[in-house]
Amino acid sequence: MTFPLTAADPAALGLDPKRLALLCATIEAQIARGDYPGAQVAIARRGQLGLFRSFGNARLGTPATDRSLFLLFSNTKVVTTAALWSLVEDGLLRYSDRIADLLPGFGKHRKGEITILQLLTHQGGFPNAVIPAEILEDHAKIRAAVCDFVPEWPAGSRVHYHPGSAHWVAAMVMEELTGQDFREVIRARVTAPLGIAEELFVGVPDAVQPACADMHDPAADMASIASESLPATRRAGRPGGGGYATARAMAAFYQALVQGGRLGAARIVSPRTMEYVTRNFTGERIDLNNGGPAHRGVGPHIRGESETSRSIGTLAHPRTFGHGGAGSSYCWGDPESGVSFAFLSNARHTNEVHDARMNALSNIAHASIVE
Repeated sequence: MTFPLTAADPAALGLDPKRLALLCATIEAQIARGDYPGAQVAIARRGQLGLFRSFGNARLGTPATDRSLFLLFSNTKVVTTAALWSLVEDGLLRYSDRIADLLPGFGKHRKGEITILQLLTHQGGFPNAVIPAEILEDHAKIRAAVCDFVPEWPAGSRVHYHPGSAHWVAAMVMEELTGQDFREVIRARVTAPLGIAEELFVGVPDAVQPACADMHDPAADMASIASESLPATRRAGRPGGGGYATARAMAAFYQALVQGGRLGAARIVSPRTMEYVTRNFTGERIDLNNGGPAHRGVGPHIRGESETSRSIGTLAHPRTFGHGGAGSSYCWGDPESGVSFAFLSNARHTNEVHDARMNALSNIAHASIVE
């Protein structure tokens, strides 16, 4: 299948080639320093690819190639919610709907009033709820576990990042409304229409797993391989953090989002949806998980005008939106310039290290936009 973004001269896209060379040199220096074994970076604009490079090793001793798939961690959240956006457009649910009215049994433990909007803006009130690894492939048990989540505080009273629980709920809502496995809903409504289904997976088939990069722990000198790299975990496709992709696939995904939900002839959602889901629904309220303003949209977070911006880049336009992944990756789209960016690596650092690194890489990318 032909990839939806064709390669183009960066200068013809209004991108400074010297800045992009600096971006690549910075990544190469980080790999040489031992920050991570391998990485990919991609930048797109006007429906074309201005940069796509692979660096280092996907697995120890195995060089990364342009077909290597990197773990997205929480970048997966935006891909998952994009499928839910399309269900809203089809009239199957509303953002104001109570989850308990969509997913029978969810009202247990005083969860009856939690709405879809609260869920997807990290205000659901159960951030520490988990789905045990041993039931990842049994969706009936996952559904029962989701309904058994116990709130830690009333919905809407706090903004607190939900690492995995909120999107397991979203996945079970998708399955209830469509009668399909949530992984198939994402493929059918998001990745396949955009032409990136061979390079972006939520649930990696066994035949594709050899292309997956391993995720490493820098604290163990890159010797340890994270549990997320296990075949069963990759296959399960955790909706809040288990996706795998190439950087160019994520750049293509965000190209569609900054272009009002459309990439080439394919449209997954409308411009009105993109305007809605990239509003700042939480204002300057502090996310109690990280101590800074959340700026939460319905899926991504928004740059806004705060002094700090975490990984999206201080130089980012206020409307820029995106998401990161567990100390290893970050993807964003700037609807003002039409630029989309994706950086994926295979080592998980602390937020302090990762935010500083990604702020620097993102700022170089923002500074490359010269027209």
